[in-house]
Amino acid sequence: MPNGTPAPTFVDLRQESDGWIKKYVLTYAMPDGSTYEYESASRKSLEAYRRELEGNAAGKKPPADAVCIVPQTPDGQLLLIREFRYPLNSWCIAFPAGLVDPGEDLASCVDRELREETGFALRADLGSAAIDPLPQPGFSSTGLTDETVHVVFAQVERVADAQPEPAEFIEPFLLSISDVPRFLAENATPIGTRAQLVLEAFARRR
Repeated sequence: MPNGTPAPTFVDLRQESDGWIKKYVLTYAMPDGSTYEYESASRKSLEAYRRELEGNAAGKKPPADAVCIVPQTPDGQLLLIREFRYPLNSWCIAFPAGLVDPGEDLASCVDRELREETGFALRADLGSAAIDPLPQPGFSSTGLTDETVHVVFAQVERVADAQPEPAEFIEPFLLSISDVPRFLAENATPIGTRAQLVLEAFARRR
């Protein structure tokens, strides 16, 4: 385990349903003796999912429930995290991500999540140009959640130490874009689907 940190222990799983979405509540025993519940849900009903996809195709921009951030430093490094994923019960490599709070704009959410998970923030010298969201959102790739996820490319700088929530096991690290092909070839830690696709795109750059 990184830094010798003991992992949470899976202790219980129960299933609930509201008639539309099956919810799975996973309970973990934390190293400090407390318990943590992780609630996830299957993807939206087929008809609701289809309506959102058709809206995207027609140019409708659905609100973002969550963001997946692809941060890049001024010296050409990507900022990623190693995170203990409760549904997978293992460490996983991903990009910083999180839910958008009610009334929060995209830039504020990206900056907040970066500060909390990594200690980095959007580059102040670039203003609004520090973020570049993809024009179409992506849906959760795990099938465990319903969020509409915006992938946001961000120019970042280090400002402080990371301050993740107590139940989060997150370790940020930097990866030079030039080292991405070697990293993908040698890495043995599971990589989230979206992070894998983005990293492969960077690996193909010339």
